[in-house]
Order: sequence, then C-alpha cells, then structure tokens
Amino acid sequence: MPLTPLQTLAVVLTVAGVTVLCRALPFLLFRDGRPVSGGVIYLGRVLPYAIIAILVVYCLRGIDFASVPFGAPEIIAVSLTVAIHVWKRNNLLSIGVSTTVYMLLLRLF
Repeated sequence: MPLTPLQTLAVVLTVAGVTVLCRALPFLLFRDGRPVSGGVIYLGRVLPYAIIAILVVYCLRGIDFASVPFGAPEIIAVSLTVAIHVWKRNNLLSIGVSTTVYMLLLRLF
C-alpha cells in the first residue's frame, strides 16, 4: 500500500523527531553538576563489551564446521581482528582490514 505525500511527510518528521530526541536526551538528563548514578556508570563500563560479544555470537552463529570450508574464513577473520586490535588498538583499522580479508577469503573458498 503506497503512502500519500502527507503520510510520507508525517513518517519522515516522526523519524527525525525521535532521532533528535534520542540524541538530545542524554544532554538533558545528565546536565553539568548533577551526579551520575552508579547504575549508569556500571552500564557505561559493561555494555560495550556485552554488545560486542552479542555481535560476535550473532555473526558466527551460522558457521557450518561440518562442510567445506569448515569455517576457515570466519576463524581467520576473527583471529585477524583480535591480533590487529591487540597490536594497534585501533577499532577502525582492525575492523576494516578484517572485513576486507574476510570478503577476499569468501571469494577464494
């Protein structure tokens, strides 16, 4: 069912408003001088690692170790990501190089 121009405008404005609200809300909630609760500090420390772990599990869930190439491209790419990150401590470099190598390995296998 196609949208009318008015409905399209309403959807775009709603999405834009929610995006602006999501971006501005932390600045409104955590103004200068207000103490940040321990729960927020804890989540800020723990969530990045939890999110990365969930993304790794999600990306590797479909590997079939019983058939060729036995998960070799994924294992090589993940190992390369870890090695580059430990070596250089640069997220963009480790993700970019590993993604490129993974895509090349998919073409080769």
